[in-house]
Amino acid sequence: MKSKFDNGELTLYLHGRIDSNNAHNVEKEALECVHAHSPKSLIADAENLEYISSAGLRIVLKLVKTVPDFRMINVSSDVYEIFDMTGFTEMINIEKAYRIFDVSNCEIIGEGANGMIYRVASDLILKVYKNADSLDDIKRERDLSRTAFILGIPTAIPFDVVKVGDTYGSVFELLDAKSFAELLRDDRTKVDFLAEKTVKLGKILHATQAPKSLPRQSDQAREWLREAKPVFEEADFQRLENLIEAIPETGTMLHGDLHIKNIMMQGHEALLIDMDTLCTGHPIYELAFIYNAYEGFGICDKEVFKNFLMVDAETVGKLLHRILELYLETSDESVIESVKEKASVIGLLRVLRRVIRIGEADTPSGRELIEACKSRINRSTARLDTLTF
Repeated sequence: MKSKFDNGELTLYLHGRIDSNNAHNVEKEALECVHAHSPKSLIADAENLEYISSAGLRIVLKLVKTVPDFRMINVSSDVYEIFDMTGFTEMINIEKAYRIFDVSNCEIIGEGANGMIYRVASDLILKVYKNADSLDDIKRERDLSRTAFILGIPTAIPFDVVKVGDTYGSVFELLDAKSFAELLRDDRTKVDFLAEKTVKLGKILHATQAPKSLPRQSDQAREWLREAKPVFEEADFQRLENLIEAIPETGTMLHGDLHIKNIMMQGHEALLIDMDTLCTGHPIYELAFIYNAYEGFGICDKEVFKNFLMVDAETVGKLLHRILELYLETSDESVIESVKEKASVIGLLRVLRRVIRIGEADTPSGRELIEACKSRINRSTARLDTLTF
């Protein structure tokens, strides 16, 4: 058995198969190496380990008892499944080996605050996280996707985690799927069709009582208020804060980023992706995020829609209007415009806070955007007595 001892840490390199035929010899050799070095910590590198039986698992337990500071690394998917099925992953630090993916020649089909979405094959979509330390985020999104799926929300569940450069990605199986953004880019006449599908998904979400484990969007809104407070005059801020604090807690499930790049069409089924924003709150928050995607983010620059959504401002404007019309089940323009204005207050607060958060508040473009958002918010809060509908 190959090994390396460095600064109190011993690494044992496992290879081939460990089963009842060779377990005795493997155990003897491993323990002799451990006793020879008396390490403070022990690593079992399983990069070349093809299989481990129950006899091999007993060796692992003996190694853990001998050196409590123990972990296994580079464990293949097949071997990791054995550890997972037997409960070892809950007792021992076992790190899975990740397939290496190169996305340099892959088509980018989406981008969000946390990552990029690539098409890596006709049946595979890959979300690559921007944060290099993203494994916890990936696990959280996977758990959220599973939660939504079990509750009947049409969504794709990631089935694998891969390494992409210095960061990680989640792999989804979506056969010949296209994002709503791609469909709308290729055919502007699909506005009604995509609006209907979006509203149907929204209604399914909003008819679902969210688990208490989901974050509350109201808590996030209070954070936006806190960061944006210095921008407003005291009286203006007080009106805004009062309106947001008055939004009731409904326990409604929200996607949190429901736009045409986060909905995929697979055959005749529309599926949600990017589930890391899943949360709970009044539906006005969802409409605020939809408003931002199709109008709010372009308050000072209409070209952002071509850059972000691959569709011009006029088309996404029509899409926004149709979504509100279908969601509210009315063609009354006064009702549609009223709800849109309420959504814009929350949406533009989020845009304003984002400018502050990313450090652009003192740039010419940042000051222009903050002033535009603040002006629109103040006009609305001066005449609104509620943000709900």
